[in-house]
Amino acid sequence: MNAETFLITNSLSLSASLTSPKLPEFKCRRRFSFRFLWPEIHRPPSKFRNCVTAELRNISGKRRNFGKVWADVKPKPFEVSSDSAVTESVKLRDALNDAVLEEKWWEHFPRRWVIVILCFSAFLLCNMDRVNMSIAILPMSAEYGWNLTTVGLIQSSFFWGYLLTQVAGGIWADTLGGKAVLGFAVVWWSIATILTPVAAKLGLPFLLVVRAFMGVGEGVAMPAMNNMLSKWVPVSERSRSLALVYSGMYLGSVTGLAFSPYLIHTFGWPSVFFSFGSLGTVWFAAWLSKASNSPLEDPSLRPAEKKLILSSSLSKEPIKSIPWKLILSKRPVWALIVCHFCHNWGTFILLTWMPTYYHQVLKFNLSDSGLLCVVPWLTMAVSANLGGWIADSLVSKGYSVTTVRKIMQTIGFLGPAFFLTQLSHVDSPGMAVLCMSCSQGTDAFSQSGLYSNHQDIAPRYSGILLGLSNTAGVLAGVLGTAATGYILQHGSWDNVFEVSVGLYLVGTVVWNLFSTGEKILD
Repeated sequence: MNAETFLITNSLSLSASLTSPKLPEFKCRRRFSFRFLWPEIHRPPSKFRNCVTAELRNISGKRRNFGKVWADVKPKPFEVSSDSAVTESVKLRDALNDAVLEEKWWEHFPRRWVIVILCFSAFLLCNMDRVNMSIAILPMSAEYGWNLTTVGLIQSSFFWGYLLTQVAGGIWADTLGGKAVLGFAVVWWSIATILTPVAAKLGLPFLLVVRAFMGVGEGVAMPAMNNMLSKWVPVSERSRSLALVYSGMYLGSVTGLAFSPYLIHTFGWPSVFFSFGSLGTVWFAAWLSKASNSPLEDPSLRPAEKKLILSSSLSKEPIKSIPWKLILSKRPVWALIVCHFCHNWGTFILLTWMPTYYHQVLKFNLSDSGLLCVVPWLTMAVSANLGGWIADSLVSKGYSVTTVRKIMQTIGFLGPAFFLTQLSHVDSPGMAVLCMSCSQGTDAFSQSGLYSNHQDIAPRYSGILLGLSNTAGVLAGVLGTAATGYILQHGSWDNVFEVSVGLYLVGTVVWNLFSTGEKILD
């Protein structure tokens, strides 16, 4: 009997179990057993089509005819004995096992979520490579004799390159495709990360240039990611997918801040940059083999998933021209730009200066400073995904996208504003860490607010729009990070937090007055 024909026909995985010398019985995972009734062997022509009848018996003992399976065989006379029956049964079992054509579970995994997970991984590496400087700067400043103003200059130099490539990254992604741009970004910033210790030994100017080069690579990553998701992710999954990707940034901060102190104490501060930077090569190999610019370019995409994406996704074809005048004439666009500035001022200050705050104000050592910095970012990772789930659930229940975006971003502004004001009233390190964690946790709801809004109002130009608004956000990072060093030399941490709170309140007003969740640009 042709065992492969039998298995493919019935789609069952069988294992042999011999019940008698003459009749092998096969048991399957669906709680049925098969008993093959072998025909009598006679002397037919040299080749004929032999018939094997299978009988299906369920666990209740009832029987019913299962059908017939035909196969081309060359019969040979033989005597049935216990040994020959066992041998034939084993051969048949092996043939059946070899013929099973099982599809692995990952082959059924949605391709669009493979893209989301790869973008998540890229942003994980992005923040790992970014925050390691906030830990390594402590032993580096001690070794090279840098004061707080110099430290602020080094921290802000990253944003020089980051600022320059926001709009350019959006244009490249929307015209060339997100796959090439995001792949370039990860390779570029990984190389810059590895070169950081070499540049520091050569001198401060070299270090500033390398950090700016690193910013160039990370600057194009966010517009490229936004371009990819606008093509791959349906509207109904937008908040969750973006929240997952951005939570990669938070978990990258968690990973970087958790492992950097250990690496510094064990191998020295250069090891942080060498080890983290080398991980980019692993990601790049996976990205080349799995990613495509759009569902239309992916030959392995299942037809059902392609139909779902193309029927729900609003961004279909690359753009050929950019209507700058039309884009900049829309009030919701300017609401995004202003609110991105207000949001990032506080976020980047906490990202770059939090270990110094723990070390100077709370008197934690290097290891404690790095480990306790993990808690707020871990809170952000959880809150971002929670916010994404809440936002998509509200949209599916009939709430307008505009209402949902305003609710989520209001939480993302007023939550951090409230908890930062409490820092000046706490008198224990534990309460300070709790306030920081609550501030960052509520800040993460912004991923379902302004960070999702680019694809809402201009899906075809989402990369460019994110480049515009994130340029303002990066400008806030440059000014805020450098200004914090100046403020600390002439004031206190309370003054630093007061500026952030004021900008959060301004952002709340602008967002609720001028933002929308409806598409305003075709």
